[in-house]
Amino acid sequence: MKRLAAYDEDPLIRIKKQEALQYILDAWEEALSDGIDPYLLANAAIFAALSDMITVHGEEAVGQMTDSLSQRIDLGEFTLNRVTQ
Repeated sequence: MKRLAAYDEDPLIRIKKQEALQYILDAWEEALSDGIDPYLLANAAIFAALSDMITVHGEEAVGQMTDSLSQRIDLGEFTLNRVTQ
């Protein structure tokens, strides 16, 4: 089992993460155009992602990863269209 942090260290995996994100964003847009509420879609996506990660990496590793989410959000890591001045 690969450490979760190791996924952020490998340049090839960073490229694959971008490709994976594009798949998710495309599916997201399709769901929105089908009338799915964004809040419900987000909840389903978070559930699917966390449950899959727990299956692969275990609860402890995913728990440690999620401990840093608040700080990462505050730093703008998940803001796609960030405006910097």
